[in-house]
Amino acid sequence: MARDERKRRSDWDDFFDGFDQEFSEMRNRFDQIMEGFVRGDLDAESNPIIYGFSMRTGGDGVPVIQEFGNTTGATQVGEREPLREPLTDIIESDDKVRVIVELPGVEKKDIRLNADGRTLEIEVETPDKRFSKHLDLPCDVTPGSAKANYKNGVLEVVLVRKAPKRKGRAIKVD
Repeated sequence: MARDERKRRSDWDDFFDGFDQEFSEMRNRFDQIMEGFVRGDLDAESNPIIYGFSMRTGGDGVPVIQEFGNTTGATQVGEREPLREPLTDIIESDDKVRVIVELPGVEKKDIRLNADGRTLEIEVETPDKRFSKHLDLPCDVTPGSAKANYKNGVLEVVLVRKAPKRKGRAIKVD
């Protein structure tokens, strides 16, 4: 390895390699959106472009970058509103998993939730808002334990972690 290469490589380089890849993918997607806008495939007045990302560190210390928004084509009169992916955050504790979802401008009655052992699906469909998100939860949960609260455009879903199955069995010593 050349001296210059050894000098440039460090533990931080490995950490930030993931960021470089994520940012490159986001840049490519943004370039596609802008090309569509220039071609006239997107109409800024009838379909605002909403795109963003959230960065945080996961429980294992690995960076997590999550994209949100809509990057679909323009809607025409009579067409459905584009499907948007809401910004979400998952917070784990010893006994619960909290999922926080931003759903601005939505009525509580329009939110549909479906949970199974390891996933949570969020769907909203109204004439002027469409959101959809499929979340892989970080652990097994008890779907029947789910409690949801919606206030000021923020949905909070709390699920109880399923107790891990014990392996093996106790042996009595005589």
